[in-house]
Amino acid sequence: MLTRPIPQSNEALPIIGLGTWQAFDIAAERAALEQRKEVLRLLFEAGGKLIDASPMYGRAEAVVGCLLTQMRAADRAFLATKVWTSGQRAGIEQMQASLAKLKTPVIDLMQIHNLVDWRTHLATLRAWKDQKKFRYIGITHYTDAALEELGHVIRAEPIDFVQFAYSIGGRAAERDLLPLCAERGVGVIVNRPFGTGSLFSRVRGKALPAWASELGCASWSQFFLKYILGHPAVTCAIPATSRPEHMRDNLAAATGGLPNRDERKRMADYWDQL
Repeated sequence: MLTRPIPQSNEALPIIGLGTWQAFDIAAERAALEQRKEVLRLLFEAGGKLIDASPMYGRAEAVVGCLLTQMRAADRAFLATKVWTSGQRAGIEQMQASLAKLKTPVIDLMQIHNLVDWRTHLATLRAWKDQKKFRYIGITHYTDAALEELGHVIRAEPIDFVQFAYSIGGRAAERDLLPLCAERGVGVIVNRPFGTGSLFSRVRGKALPAWASELGCASWSQFFLKYILGHPAVTCAIPATSRPEHMRDNLAAATGGLPNRDERKRMADYWDQL
């Protein structure tokens, strides 16, 4: 799998990870757990690492922690989760719970979810990073309306990562935020790369353009992911899935070449004309 360097450390991070929103919020039912275990197995087999969760995602953290323990694969994962509450004490308690649920003494990336009480939590995140409980810290959101505030935080505060929604159908981040991340050396994690499924609705029944094969795309998901990953400021995309066949398809976008600026323009122009 292709990798990109994390700007703050130069550590190589595989460019496709796994989101867990809805996909891993499940009960302890054997068939469902085995299906998610296969998704994780495929991720690791392909060279992937990043698994993104949140207390907001119900049982996702606990399911990930349980499965990684069963698979003896904790050392193969780059664990990212979030704090999603208000107040210092509540944030500390929630992050302690995340460490316990994920069954790890160290979380690779702790993020402030949707910028909730970010000024309060950022002080704790920095202190815990100094204490080696977190390797990296960051902020997240999922709406275009929040891009300006994300940019404000990046300008004002030293952080390692920012996570936001970006897709071929939602390119607002290209205007200001992605260039700012490149300028400030902030890693970028892309959520909602398929627009929560809306991109697939638009192309349902439509064949890929013939020239997509020149870019190494064999499916629409690979077309959408390669567009995102072709942007040099993007560190990793985290499509969420619970289905092994979708995981395989997504992972294929992280091999071979990535589109250059002219090829990405061709892709975007084609999308706009659909």
